[in-house]
Amino acid sequence: MAPTPWISLTTDYGLADGFVAACHGMIARLAPHARVIDVTHLVPPADVRRGATVLAQTVPYLPAGVHVAVVDPGVGTDRRGVALATPGGLLVGPDNGLLVDAAAALGGIRVAVELTNPDWFAPRVSPTFHGRDVFAPVAARLALGAPLTGAGRTVDPAGLVQPPAPVVRAAADGFTAEVLTVDRFGNVQLAAPATLLEPLPDRVRVGDRAAVRGATFGDAAPGALVVHPDSAGLVAVAVNRGRAVDVLDVSPGDLLRVASG
Repeated sequence: MAPTPWISLTTDYGLADGFVAACHGMIARLAPHARVIDVTHLVPPADVRRGATVLAQTVPYLPAGVHVAVVDPGVGTDRRGVALATPGGLLVGPDNGLLVDAAAALGGIRVAVELTNPDWFAPRVSPTFHGRDVFAPVAARLALGAPLTGAGRTVDPAGLVQPPAPVVRAAADGFTAEVLTVDRFGNVQLAAPATLLEPLPDRVRVGDRAAVRGATFGDAAPGALVVHPDSAGLVAVAVNRGRAVDVLDVSPGDLLRVASG
C-alpha cells in the first residue's frame, strides 16, 4: 500500500489531560513525517452517536489518509479494534458503530480487519488507553504504507457493529425526526434529509413553535426560529442570533415534528 501522509484524530479525550498529546507522540515516534489533523477531541464522553456523526460529516472533506476515531466506552472489554479500507481512505478505531457511517461516506467498506497483531501495538498495552497503545500505532504503520492485512485477520464487514438507525417519519404535512446533534452554536440538527423541507410552505411549526423555512439564519427575524438545510444536507433548526436548543429544550435522541404552519 502506498504511504498516506495524513492522519486525522477524532476523540472524546478532551483538552485538559495529556491523552491527545500521547496519541500525537506515538504517531510521531513511528511516522514522524505524517501530518495530523485534529478533527475534535470534545465529543461528549462516551457519546458514540455524536462521534460517529462528526466523523461521517467531516471525513469527506479531509485529505485521503488514515482516520483514527476513539469514543470507546467498551475499551478493554471483548469489543474488537478494527481497521477499514474504503475508496476514500482508511479508518481505525473500536468496533462499536463509530466508524461505519464514515466508511459509507468514503465510498463503503472494501476490506475490514480485526486488529489482532500485537507487533503493530505499543510494547505494553494499557487496558484503558487503546487510543495511544493500539489505534495510534496501527494508524502510524498504515500511514507508512504497511499493508492493511498486516494489522490482523480479515473479517466480514457485515459483522461489524452497526449504529442505531435514527428515527425519521414522513407525513402528508411534514415529518418527525430524531435530534441527531446540537452544535456549539445551539443549532439543532435533525436526522431528516433536507429534501423533506421542499414541499413545506414558507411558514412552518417546529413542535408547538412558529418558524420560517429558509436557506440560512438571516432568513428569520432576530430571535426567531428558522428551519433550513444545513451543510451536511440534513434539516437543522436555528435561531437567528440565538440558540435553538434553548428555545426548543431538546437533546440528542429527542423527537421533533416539523409541519406546515
